[in-house]
Amino acid sequence: MELTLLGTGAPDGLPRPECPCAVCAAARGPHARAATALLVDGVLLLDLTPGAALAAARAGQTLGGVRQVLLSHPHDGPSVELPPGLPSAGRAADGRVLTLLSGHRVRAVPMDAPGTGYEVTAPDGERLLYLPPGGAPAGVEPERDPSPAYDVVVADVVGRPDAVARLRAVGAAGPATDVVAAHLGHDVPQGPELERRLAAAGARAVPDGTTFTAGAYRPGPEVPRRTLVTGGARSGKSVEAERRLAAFPGVVYVATGGGRDGDAEWAERVRAHRDRRPASWRTQETCDLVPLLAGDGPPLLIDCLSLWLTDAMDRVGAWDDAAWDGGGRKALHERTSELIEAVRATRRTVVAVTNEVGSGVVPATASVRRYRDELGRLNAAFAAECEHLLLVVAGQALRLRG
Repeated sequence: MELTLLGTGAPDGLPRPECPCAVCAAARGPHARAATALLVDGVLLLDLTPGAALAAARAGQTLGGVRQVLLSHPHDGPSVELPPGLPSAGRAADGRVLTLLSGHRVRAVPMDAPGTGYEVTAPDGERLLYLPPGGAPAGVEPERDPSPAYDVVVADVVGRPDAVARLRAVGAAGPATDVVAAHLGHDVPQGPELERRLAAAGARAVPDGTTFTAGAYRPGPEVPRRTLVTGGARSGKSVEAERRLAAFPGVVYVATGGGRDGDAEWAERVRAHRDRRPASWRTQETCDLVPLLAGDGPPLLIDCLSLWLTDAMDRVGAWDDAAWDGGGRKALHERTSELIEAVRATRRTVVAVTNEVGSGVVPATASVRRYRDELGRLNAAFAAECEHLLLVVAGQALRLRG
């Protein structure tokens, strides 16, 4: 199955007309994207893009053999016209199956938002799933006799990473599935930042006019198994950590802070974190990280190491000078060493969050200086066991390793 993305942008394109945002201002040349449209084997056109015939010609293709034009969503961007000679465009009813003269089988897949997805099976068996902007498959459940994983999924990975997570949860997207991002708008800067975010989701983006073959071998994006995200207060580090696992199912969110009775501000922080998480994630409030790291299971998101250290110092009496000198130091270092050994040995995907606290004012008390120093040591040791290390500053993730 030969696939050509005539456009890869959001329905209103990138840059958006009259939009003053920084992403649109920089979306020029190779970073500009027309509305997404996908040409399948020269016979099926999914969605329309402005100047579709010219876009096809620039990609070395022709629309002369197109026998079916299907739309996936109500069009609300710049006006587009159906090129002369093509059959009329329309959306298929959910569940309807179309068989083209070329032998391609197309099934309309219901969505959880306005729009229609399309499952396309080529005559020789390759399978494509094309999803509309802002949509995820509705009612995705494992079948008694599940079909093989799709060879290619073209989806709104930036806007709906949970759509990919749903497909992965039921085996409809596997390790060999080529996940290609489409409907790309100004939600994320183009270039390296877009590539980094998509790679973390096990996906990729391609320029307008790219042609590729479904089922052909290509190295997939390397998803780091262990990642540490660090940064200052309110820098966006938790959001960055959550984003890295949003396209994967069944994530265990390990909250090391617990609850604080009577603290309304803390309760609001916890509520904001919970509201951001996908509904499929499970939350576990604990500082006992070693058994979780030692076991098998879905990815872990640990938020955060600084609160884990607070709990560890509480347990060994490290805030008291006498207790610290009388065995607290040794006990704390044993606990941190045990954690680092577990990180080194774990087979699970882990994303951990921590704080940078040593770049500001020197604390006034010995106990707080002790905490600052121990957190710096813990961060350095944990980072040494991670393939990927990010520093988040003002909401921007800077790659330090990986």
